[in-house]
Amino acid sequence: MCGIVGYVGRKNAALVVLNALKRLEYRGYDSAGISVILDGSIVTSKKAGKISVLESAMDIDSLESAGTGIGHTRWATHGEPTDVNAHPHTDCTGDLVVIHNGIIENYGDLRKVLLEKGHKFISDTDTESVVHLIEHYHRDLDLIDAVVKALNRIEGTYGLVVLSKKEPDRIIAARKGSPLVLGVGTDEMIVASDASAIVEHTRDVVYLEDGEIVDVKADKYRIYDLNKNGIQKNVESINWDIESIGRHGYDHFMLKEIFEQPETIANAFRGRILPDDGNVRLDGLGFTDEDMEKIERIIFVACGTSWHAGLVAEYLIEEYAGIPVEVEYASEFRYRKPVLKKTDLVFTISQSGETADTLAALREARAKGVRVMGITNVVGSTIARESDGGVYIHAGPEIGVASTKAFTSQITVALLISMMFARKRSMSFPEANAILKGLLALPDAVKTVLSECEKVKAIAEVYCSKHNFLYLGRGINYPVALEGALKLKEISYIHAEGYPAAEMKHGPIALIDEEMPVVFIATRDEIYSKVVSNMEEVRARRGRIIAVATEGDRDIVKYADHVIYIPDVHRALVPILASVPLQLLSYYIAVLRGCDVDQPRNLAKSVTVE
Repeated sequence: MCGIVGYVGRKNAALVVLNALKRLEYRGYDSAGISVILDGSIVTSKKAGKISVLESAMDIDSLESAGTGIGHTRWATHGEPTDVNAHPHTDCTGDLVVIHNGIIENYGDLRKVLLEKGHKFISDTDTESVVHLIEHYHRDLDLIDAVVKALNRIEGTYGLVVLSKKEPDRIIAARKGSPLVLGVGTDEMIVASDASAIVEHTRDVVYLEDGEIVDVKADKYRIYDLNKNGIQKNVESINWDIESIGRHGYDHFMLKEIFEQPETIANAFRGRILPDDGNVRLDGLGFTDEDMEKIERIIFVACGTSWHAGLVAEYLIEEYAGIPVEVEYASEFRYRKPVLKKTDLVFTISQSGETADTLAALREARAKGVRVMGITNVVGSTIARESDGGVYIHAGPEIGVASTKAFTSQITVALLISMMFARKRSMSFPEANAILKGLLALPDAVKTVLSECEKVKAIAEVYCSKHNFLYLGRGINYPVALEGALKLKEISYIHAEGYPAAEMKHGPIALIDEEMPVVFIATRDEIYSKVVSNMEEVRARRGRIIAVATEGDRDIVKYADHVIYIPDVHRALVPILASVPLQLLSYYIAVLRGCDVDQPRNLAKSVTVE
């Protein structure tokens, strides 16, 4: 969601903040702005559109002596993406500026009161009420006390940074519901919503928790709670470097991340497979044999692509471990009254570990006394810190907004979890060994699929002008169909829907004609013949068929206009492997349509507001 940066130090603050915002572009945004303190005045530039538009409007060299600044990339919630609505926002005096990620739920009431007290509002945003509220209290209080008092009147979520021209060597940042990280450097400090904006300057970081405020100067910082009680926190270290978030010669981050999957899948299972025992070890879960025996139901809670990974986990765990599984949308889970028991186990899945709805679901489950585990990619993320235990997927930074490598790594971890439970229940060594040996060989199978990318591109050239797609799969491949459709929607803006193939007759078949491409996941398994029957139904109505099929299946060409072959692997591994050509298909179609693949319109990488 919104990107936030604040800097205090000896460098050109405008340049530091601008470059940091570029590191945060992948989060998704529609306007950007920067404020710095120069010669006792606040200089602000903000523009709707890309950071390049903002950069063109700024004279960075003229701001060289500014050592303190803040910057923001905005994903619009309240008010259209315009220059006026872009952050930072200023108070009536011009002494204060604020940047903010989140939603102020009582901004209407605050705005009404502040208007009555004579404050002037110029934007349509909820954020502007924050800066005027701080201004109101700052008349009589020190800046930190004014911020504390204002925050105690605010309802909603925020990650915010405050800058005052009266104190040019100081910034104040606070968090509730939106991530903030403090980078601790040598005679410089940097606050950001994401470590990717920090790692260029320092690897030493402090993760802020909800309800914490940090008072920052170049050589020191102090952390408080909302009652202004001091808090001591450990400095942690970032274990990846800036090189890992470069494109490395690929045209887009998304393409790079698709091609990284042989490595990232291996990273997800590396050190976790015990081949001699036909078992796995997931020490982060902290389960004893007694713990596992008590579990009667598992619930996966997630959003978007992560929800699709949860669906795959449902098939795997129910089939191999015999444990009932439910998969919940986090956004729905948090607003109803879920029936949870002590014998339940909840897994939250989130690439960023900061997804607002998923985090709220985690807290709801824990409040009911249920054990909650996190499956996430980002070390030090809120979900990682607040879970009772969990598993990192080790996919490395994922910059493309449309998740690819994180999805296949999430399924890999889900498979490991299913194997762990299955071996404690009834799965035999030979059956477990067959799956785990297949998993160890899977990275090479993914390389084989990626080597056929030009064939996928040729198919994309045929269908890139179409307006609608259907994606169909059965059994464990149904979630793959959902994910394939989502990828196409996200980055090409083509309407696409995923269905269980058998459900086509219950409505979607009305859409089939010669203009409707239908993508089938048609790999050889026990329900292959059923999928072929569904393909026949589409052919009878002149639909165009693209099939993802098992290598060596020559019969499939009778039913499909185009076939993308994948290696023959154990059926438990097919969802990982079959996802890769669908990612490539979406990518190439989007590129051919001239879409912004890495930063699709209206989308954000990490959804930290409702």
